[in-house]
Amino acid sequence: TSGLLLTGALYLLHAADIPRTIVLVTLVLVVISLSLRRLIYRTLLYRRFERGTDTRNVLIVGTGPEAHALRHHLESIRHLGYTFKGYIEFPGSTSRFAATSGDVVGSLDTLFQHARKQFVDEIFFTTPCERGIMHDVLEKARHHGVDLRVVPDMYDGLAWNSPIEYIGQFPTIPLHCGHVPEMALVAKRVLDIFLSLMTLVVLSPVFLAIAIAVKLDSRGPVFYSSERIGKKGRVFRCTKFRTMVRDAERRRADIMHMNERDGVLFKITNDPRITKVGQFLRKYSLDELPQFFNVLRGDMSVVGPRPPIASEVREYKLSHLRRLDVMPGITGLWQVQGRQDPSFDSYISLDVSYIDNWSVWLDIKIILRTITVVFAGTGS
Repeated sequence: TSGLLLTGALYLLHAADIPRTIVLVTLVLVVISLSLRRLIYRTLLYRRFERGTDTRNVLIVGTGPEAHALRHHLESIRHLGYTFKGYIEFPGSTSRFAATSGDVVGSLDTLFQHARKQFVDEIFFTTPCERGIMHDVLEKARHHGVDLRVVPDMYDGLAWNSPIEYIGQFPTIPLHCGHVPEMALVAKRVLDIFLSLMTLVVLSPVFLAIAIAVKLDSRGPVFYSSERIGKKGRVFRCTKFRTMVRDAERRRADIMHMNERDGVLFKITNDPRITKVGQFLRKYSLDELPQFFNVLRGDMSVVGPRPPIASEVREYKLSHLRRLDVMPGITGLWQVQGRQDPSFDSYISLDVSYIDNWSVWLDIKIILRTITVVFAGTGS
């Protein structure tokens, strides 16, 4: 296309003084550069899929041969970016292709409960069902923001005007596809990388000074690393400057009665495990600075819900899992609006409000407000 536009423009402009060699070399370089760009992009994307990052979790309704063929297809072609999360047993259906007990995760009545627990992005219907049931599932899929697809030979006229889309070589009919703001998400990632690099370069002397202070203040490592739960339940290691004594985790059970938060959260104003340097770091949120390395690795974002630990997530209700739909962040709406509010409901409400109203401009406003909060020293 670019070649036709170029040669057409040269013809219309009567640019006879431009040698044909330059035109041909330009077209060859365009082909090579575009192909190289696409190759690099696909290689990086497929590597992320192999690590389980940015994949789309799917549930398959039905346990028949079509369901097993679809699962095999999705798992054999990894670069499609799908992760199989289980079968949903359809009432009244019998199949000689019986799934193992571990593969069948639920029934049609509990479909969207399991979709919530497994952070499912798409549901595939591979078994015939009544039109009314399909309409009911479609309405719930729209409500929950889950994409819904059916195989072509069982839609019974429900999607006459819908195109057939191929997942690899497997034909499906999309009944509902949620809107994904791809350009806004790209802008958010670019902003994350830019701010992280700037912070790590500009504040590198501060990093060194904090590391020395932590080391001189108490025995133990400079950094504290713990497993946190990220987007869609993905486990990653979150790094902070150490602000507590070395055996803080072992002593947690002894001070649980001092907890000042309700519900799942755990916080003590004058935690005896916090070191002197740690108190200063927490007051100005300096202990969070190493998490910019997590942002560069793609485990976190600059703005988003705080990453919880596994013990907290185990106590979540289904509605609370909504906050794990997005990338966790270093700062967020709760940090700038409700930091001293001990209510777990307020904590969840602000995170959900951020997810529902997210935009790049909202991230920028939260970052600016975070700067004022940090300098005010309201951390704990």
